[in-house]
Amino acid sequence: MESEQPPPGIDVSKPHPARRYDYWLGGKDNFEADRVSARLVTEGYPPVQCSAVANRAFLRRVVAYLARDEGVRQYLDIGAGLPTAGNVHEIAQDIAPESRVVYVDNDPIVAIHAKTLLHSSPGGRTAYLQADLRDPAAILADPEVRTVLDSSRPVALMLVAVLHFITDDQRPYDLVRQLCDALAPGSYLVISHATSDHLTAEDLAESEAANQRSGIPFRLRSTAEFGRFFDGMELLPPGIGSILSWRPEAWSAHPRPEAVSMLGAVARKP
Repeated sequence: MESEQPPPGIDVSKPHPARRYDYWLGGKDNFEADRVSARLVTEGYPPVQCSAVANRAFLRRVVAYLARDEGVRQYLDIGAGLPTAGNVHEIAQDIAPESRVVYVDNDPIVAIHAKTLLHSSPGGRTAYLQADLRDPAAILADPEVRTVLDSSRPVALMLVAVLHFITDDQRPYDLVRQLCDALAPGSYLVISHATSDHLTAEDLAESEAANQRSGIPFRLRSTAEFGRFFDGMELLPPGIGSILSWRPEAWSAHPRPEAVSMLGAVARKP
């Protein structure tokens, strides 16, 4: 069932990435502008809903791996989106109840639902901050972020399906570098990102036109462009590749990588 009445004081006349993503995942916290935007994108790139589902599965596998095999106990999830099954703290705290997670998003509707993100295990802690990736200094300086996360210990910085909304003029590489520079050695950087690698010139032009019509800025990036986000970091196996291929837990029928067209990787800060 889709939301029909917006919360008081919330402008839903323009689409928002978090609500559009919620629509593709089958959620109910989206509005007509989000659904129209989603349909426009789907016209230019029909597998986009499959990509959204695969991206969520990538996030779950990464967090489980970091908590179980790398001993990560702190997470900063920027561009967290609307709560759905398998939130970062649920996965991490199921493995290590003492895990601490700070969620960040710039959609006021996400803030309304943030109470779902704050149901921490007794031994851990969660917090929500309404802020924008394009202002990393504000995120890093926030008192609650500083209280929940110990900056002297490793943190997993989660930038899952968010950087493709940062256009080149907004200095995406500088933003990531500012965030990583503030992390303790041994921290991790997790990124997934839509890619243009598998698109023909005609399909790329159609996809870019559809994204323009959708009302949300969007920047597909190649594998080489994606790799630049990890400059100075140590990539964990299997390195950069399709999100479908990042440490799959078991064999299952899934689309070809080119049908998902999403890159993913995890790296460690030396």
